[in-house]
Amino acid sequence: MESLQAVSSWPVETAATAVVDARGEVLGTHGPIDRRFPLASVTKLLTSYAVLVAVEEGAVEWDQPAGPSGSTVRHLIAHTSGLAFDSTDVQAAPGAKRIYSNTGFQVLADFVEAATEIPFAEYLAEAVFGPLGMTSSTLDGSAGAGATSTVSDLVRFAAEVQAPKLVSGELVAEATSVVFPGLRGVLPGYGLQKNNDWGLGFEIRDGKSPHWTGASSSPRTFGHFGQSGTFLWIDPDAGVACVTLTDRNFGEWAVAAWPAFTDGVLAESGRTRG
Repeated sequence: MESLQAVSSWPVETAATAVVDARGEVLGTHGPIDRRFPLASVTKLLTSYAVLVAVEEGAVEWDQPAGPSGSTVRHLIAHTSGLAFDSTDVQAAPGAKRIYSNTGFQVLADFVEAATEIPFAEYLAEAVFGPLGMTSSTLDGSAGAGATSTVSDLVRFAAEVQAPKLVSGELVAEATSVVFPGLRGVLPGYGLQKNNDWGLGFEIRDGKSPHWTGASSSPRTFGHFGQSGTFLWIDPDAGVACVTLTDRNFGEWAVAAWPAFTDGVLAESGRTRG
């Protein structure tokens, strides 16, 4: 795919990218796809999928109390527990506001760890990395931002989310649909959003503007980006996913480059699949 070569013009030293369709076919790659990069908040997608496995197994339930008083597992994974971004301060009642929270994800992981009696990093490896053959992926830090992986591994993950085998399709559909709709909140890097829509761990594009995906991305597009200059999006209407990892932290360069890149990928992938 020629559109992927655009990463070579970005102000980064190294970038790797790939596109995979809903059948698991890789449509194109560019750059060192087997190089390990810190994922930052793209980690949350992997953590969330491990939570889906725990729910499917019956180890935890969405409406179990977890986190601040009145909060549940569902609140934590949807950034509506009221916990602050990076502390245990409670800034709102559960379900009242979308407060993006790294702390909430660590509380969530700790809850799963207690329920399964397996260290969360080990649970993630056993529940997600191992079955998907993600042999270069590890969780070395927080459950919200501490994973390291490769484009090759994340292509396997993106293929799984598009055609689930580890959990039911119904559960993935629930996780990638809006929960607690209509909540205001700040999308990191992009400011206050009137409807800061989120699923169960997956950020949903919907009508957000500005946004890190493209003008041609469907409202149902979901995924996550990371402050380490990384992103993974899946556009179910287009039937494709894109993984991109870089070695430069998110900033104005990414705000300018990513949407146009995404539009190019979507345009070409439509032609490729056609």
